[in-house]
Amino acid sequence: MTSLIRWDPFAEFSSLRRTMDRVFDDFMGIRPWRGEVEMAFPVDLYETDDSVVVKAALPGLRPEDVDISVTAEGLTIKGEMKHEEKVERENYYRREIRYGVCSRTVSLPTRVDHEHADAEFESGVLTVKLPKAEEVRPKTIKVKAKEPAR
Repeated sequence: MTSLIRWDPFAEFSSLRRTMDRVFDDFMGIRPWRGEVEMAFPVDLYETDDSVVVKAALPGLRPEDVDISVTAEGLTIKGEMKHEEKVERENYYRREIRYGVCSRTVSLPTRVDHEHADAEFESGVLTVKLPKAEEVRPKTIKVKAKEPAR
């Protein structure tokens, strides 16, 4: 006796989706908690006429726990969230707050003048303003009217 098995063409995609989710989670720094791991954080990167601006969400960090460096490859932001409280009775039902090192390097869209960079930290958001290098700033040229020859 032979039994028929219904073929589901979409079943093959569920395995592919799980694999893609795992790859995406690894890329974004979203991993199940396994002790101290390096974590990523979200950033916004945009450009104005005069500068490149990077905003990074760093909740739980203090300004003195953040290091910023600029190289030809890009801007690197590193921070460390330290576990300071000691719980005597550890009977956790959920533990999602991560402690440890977080780091992110973003490529910059243009050359910048890192000597005049400025960084501000407010309400868990770091804003780094990097002036564009002089040679890449847009230049405005005034057009002069010339009197027609008579």
